[in-house]
Amino acid sequence: MKTVKLKRGKEKLLQRRHPWIFSGALAFQEEKPENGELVQVFDFRDRLLAVGHYYNSSIAIRILRFDEGLIDLAFFTGKIRKALELRKALGLVQNEENSVYRLVNAEGDGLPGLVVDWYNGVAVISTSSAGMKLQEDLIVSALKEVLGESLKAIYSRDEEKKGKYLFGKGSTPHPVREYGHTFLVDWEAGQKTGFFIDQRENRKKAAAYARDRKVLNAFSYTGGFSVYALHGGAAQLDSVDSSGPAIDLAIKNVELNKLAENHRGIEADVFDYMKDHKNEYDMIIADPPAFARSISRRHNAVIGYKRLNALAMSSIRAGGILFTFSCSQVVDTRLFEDTIRAAAIESGRNIQVLERLSQPADHPVSIYHPEGNYLKGLILKVD
Repeated sequence: MKTVKLKRGKEKLLQRRHPWIFSGALAFQEEKPENGELVQVFDFRDRLLAVGHYYNSSIAIRILRFDEGLIDLAFFTGKIRKALELRKALGLVQNEENSVYRLVNAEGDGLPGLVVDWYNGVAVISTSSAGMKLQEDLIVSALKEVLGESLKAIYSRDEEKKGKYLFGKGSTPHPVREYGHTFLVDWEAGQKTGFFIDQRENRKKAAAYARDRKVLNAFSYTGGFSVYALHGGAAQLDSVDSSGPAIDLAIKNVELNKLAENHRGIEADVFDYMKDHKNEYDMIIADPPAFARSISRRHNAVIGYKRLNALAMSSIRAGGILFTFSCSQVVDTRLFEDTIRAAAIESGRNIQVLERLSQPADHPVSIYHPEGNYLKGLILKVD
């Protein structure tokens, strides 16, 4: 491996086991590594600190191990086996009521840049780094070794949404079970890996609040929250999304669960729709896509979240329940809540926080990497 040396004092973040090294911490590179190449990291006294993937970006190195050692098949097999054992302990593996979960959650499972989602026999890989993309062959071999005969296919997606099967062959939409509900998942054409697994526990909470309410599921995607809220006894549920294919799949998912009687799928811009349907809903679920994927876009994201929530707060009926979320990693919990507070002030309504929400346990966060806590949510009562 090539070597990278840190400036004096810059080793402290690594000593706290944070898995990122920023470009400003690098003292020099004897031979500049290629994007995604494995490198050894030394401090200014030439002590080996870590091994990771190098990137020509602000996050210059993503750490894979904090010691000397190889990044080989045994490394990936060990990490993935440990990740699977955690999901088994959570009761998610070989569960008749649940056949979908996150198997590998990037930094949270010690594999920065790699996400693996399990969909009833199919492992969908999502690589967000050149380093992990270069090591897909090892990842595939490790998945086959750890998962054995339960694994029928492996599909790979990257940040450009390009995908292909690396093992076996699957077809979409593909049926999965979550808390006994059936969903069709399309990892080939859908968003992320095809389904928002991280909202599983929050969908269950939505069911508990929905009884006898008229509910708007804004940014509904393929209807995850819609199915749960209808099962929880919603009097009427309207799924609204700007994507026609997503609405079509949401309608199919509701029908699969025999809940279509009180459901409408509506293809529309969420902001325009809420403006035209004020004082119509007793409960609004606002789960938008990430408004910012980089620090440079954070201000625009905050403006977007404030606008969305002020509109939802002013649109909902008195006594209504608002589920609101942000999945933008660059908008932390404090900034998100400050933004919701600003929206509340703008709405002029009396608003109470009932619950704070986050991602489930199969999306673990390393205590040394708080940035991994990307999903933030609030349940609000609006008078």
